[in-house]
Formats: sequence, structure tokens, C-alpha cells
Amino acid sequence: MNEEAITIKLTPDQAFVLSDWLYQVMFQSEDLEGIVQDRAVWSPIYAISGTLDKTLSEIFMPDYGPRLEAAKERLRADPYGQADEPTEPGQDTPDAPQAHQIGRETAGNHGESDRG
Repeated sequence: MNEEAITIKLTPDQAFVLSDWLYQVMFQSEDLEGIVQDRAVWSPIYAISGTLDKTLSEIFMPDYGPRLEAAKERLRADPYGQADEPTEPGQDTPDAPQAHQIGRETAGNHGESDRG
């Protein structure tokens, strides 16, 4: 079995919105088990959440709410977060849906954050 780390890349908006959603599911709803029944999936969820928490400075900013809403609006308008990347008509973007990725190789921590 190959034990190399997998690298996932997300835009900053994708990472921020995913981080908030994971926080809501894991720490606010207290229903992770109801949402994700297979406990084996919890390990990668915690790893991704921990990596995002350690990487995103936005989660500690006083204007968290407005920043989050702005990121969500940008993603609603452009779900793949690539509005700034020019492409020619008919050309697929290099990071189309199959390649949502976070550029980190850190396993992350499994602790809670102090989001507001």
C-alpha cells in the first residue's frame, strides 16, 4: 500500500466555506454521527478540518460573518471558484470539478477551534 500524502487544492473561498460547514457539522450540531454514519470517514473529516483551521486566518478575524457570506456569494456565482482564471471557449479549466484540492500536506489536528 502506498502511504504518500494526497494533496487537495481549493480556492481560498472554497476552503473558507468548507471550513465553516465542517465546523457547524462537527462542533455546533453535535450530530456528526447522524450526518456521517460510517466512523471510518470521521478520520479524514477531522484531518481536513484541522488543516483548514491551521491554515485559514479568516476564521479568527472579527468580520468572520461578512467575509463568509461574501465567499459564499462568490461561490454561488462561480461554483468552482475560477472566475479569475481566463479560459478560451470550449477549454476545460485545469482544476474542473474532479480536482477540488487543498494545497496542504499536513494531516491536521483533531482539536476544536474558537470560531465566532
